[in-house]
Amino acid sequence: MTDNNTFPGSSQALNFCKNVFSRALRSSNNVPRHIGLIMDGNRRWAKRKHVEIKEGHSAGFHSMSRALELCYEAGVNTATVFAFSIENFRRSAIEVDSLMNLASSGIRQVVQNGEMAEKFGVRINIIGDRSLLPEDVLREVEAAEKITKDNTRAVLNLCFPYTGRDELLQSIIRTIDKTQNKELNFTNIDEAVIDENLYTGGSPPVDLLIRTSGVTRLSDFLLWQLSRKGVVIEFLDCLWPDFGSRQMAWILLKFAYKKFYSASEPELDEEIEGQGDSYSKSKQF
Repeated sequence: MTDNNTFPGSSQALNFCKNVFSRALRSSNNVPRHIGLIMDGNRRWAKRKHVEIKEGHSAGFHSMSRALELCYEAGVNTATVFAFSIENFRRSAIEVDSLMNLASSGIRQVVQNGEMAEKFGVRINIIGDRSLLPEDVLREVEAAEKITKDNTRAVLNLCFPYTGRDELLQSIIRTIDKTQNKELNFTNIDEAVIDENLYTGGSPPVDLLIRTSGVTRLSDFLLWQLSRKGVVIEFLDCLWPDFGSRQMAWILLKFAYKKFYSASEPELDEEIEGQGDSYSKSKQF
C-alpha cells in the first residue's frame, strides 16, 4: 500500500486495497478506539526539501488527512491530534502566523471541502486554551464545531493550542469548582473524576499513540491519558509529511494482532503485569 501513484489506474487500485483492508480490520473488532497523534518533523522535512517551513506544515496537514481517513474507515472512534502546542507561541511571529493560517484553512477544508467530516460523520472538537487564539481563528474553530456538532460516528479532537500540563491544571480547577459549587463532595474525588474533567472527558480511553521523526518522548501530550496501563506507543523514524496510509495500515494491523493475541492468551497479561505500559519502536518501512 503506497501513497505515490505512478501508473494509470493506481489511484483506483489503492482505494480498492484501502477499502478491503479497512473492512477486514473493522470486522475483526480489534481496532483501537482512540488514537493519539504527535505529528513531528514538518520543519525538518521542509529543510531537507529546501522549501519554506510553511510548505512543510502544509505537507503535514495532507499526511494527517490520509492517516485519519484510513483510521476512521477502519473503525477508529476517536483521534486526538497535537496540532499546536502552547509552547509554539515562542517561535517567530512569522511561523506562528503561518501555523494559525494553516490551521484555519485546514479546519475549513475538513468541514467544507474534504470528505472526512461528511463521509465518516466526524465531529470536530477543539481542545486547549482558546483564550490564546486570535479572533479570526477562534471564529473558524467555533464554526467548525457548530457545523459538525450533530455528527456522531467519530470524533476528531484537535489540540489547539494545548499542553498536557495545562490540561491537568484545568481538570483540577474544574474539580475544585465543582466542590465549591456543591456539585461534588470532596471525599468522592478520585481518578475517574480527574479523567472526566480533562479536555478529553467523555472520549474512550487512549489505546494507541503514534509519534514520528525518531523522537522518543511525549512532549507534554496527553500525559494523564497515556499513563494508563496497556497503551501502545509507536515511535517511528520517518518525518510526519512522509507518513502515509502504508505506515498507518501497518500500525493498525500490528495493534489488531497484539489485541487478538492477548485476548486469546490471557496469561500474557499476568506475565507483564506491573511492568508498565506497552512500548514499541517502529522503523520506517
